[in-house]
Amino acid sequence: MIPTWIKAALAWCGLAVSLLASAGAGDLSLTGNLIQGGLAFGQVSPDSKVWTNGHAVRVSPTGEFILGFGRDYPPQATVIVQAKDQTVRSHTFNIAGREYDTQRIDGLPNAQVNPGPQTLRRIRRESAEITVARSLDDDRMDFKSGFIWPVHGRISGIYGSQRILNGEPRQPHYGIDIAAPVGTQVLAPAPGRVTYAEDMYFSGGTLVVDHGQNLSSSFLHLHKILVAVGEHVEQGQPIGLVGATGRVTGPHLDWRMNWHQQRLDPGLLMDGTQPGN
Repeated sequence: MIPTWIKAALAWCGLAVSLLASAGAGDLSLTGNLIQGGLAFGQVSPDSKVWTNGHAVRVSPTGEFILGFGRDYPPQATVIVQAKDQTVRSHTFNIAGREYDTQRIDGLPNAQVNPGPQTLRRIRRESAEITVARSLDDDRMDFKSGFIWPVHGRISGIYGSQRILNGEPRQPHYGIDIAAPVGTQVLAPAPGRVTYAEDMYFSGGTLVVDHGQNLSSSFLHLHKILVAVGEHVEQGQPIGLVGATGRVTGPHLDWRMNWHQQRLDPGLLMDGTQPGN
């Protein structure tokens, strides 16, 4: 949480400055995708502290940090920087909005759309487990290596689309689906540490790899998981096999990314390239 004295100082000064290009005391530079679903890379002076949306952001000893903007992120974001000399500045910047498609999926078994009480208990338990798996927040910056497509194939589902399952509106789709045959190797898109590897009701074979500073990738519907919790994986290393497990209508990989509570669009990190290239 932002310290009370900083909130009071900002209110008194009426600070709301535009994004600055340099990274001097209290200043901030930001690059990346300032758009719903995007990930941005920040730089402040060493030993600075950073807050956004009322909570502290991990900053490396060299002043590097990341920010994520979820599917329905508001039009503006505010980042507060406290420099080593106690200088405090507030930076506000615009987050571009997006329009999302509607995706209809029919032919699912009714039990997968409207699970019973016993299954709901399993779903709640697995949801709690995955929350813990995505809570790791350490100093690693494996994400700095950049990202590659984890599998090649046709994009069959896009991030943010509103899903209608068997005619019933449901939660949006928070990943990118890549269709590929069962058994196709899934590669680690970036280095990271495995924090979850289990079979889940909705997502089937599920693997979570943390890339540092609470940025994680999730790989869903796997036929087989090739790595174990606690293992460090390198970019391009085989980590699983494409499957058709969980709630699916055909074999594919569902790749998702999270930063804290923000669900991100992996496709935005790929610079316009397609998973078949």
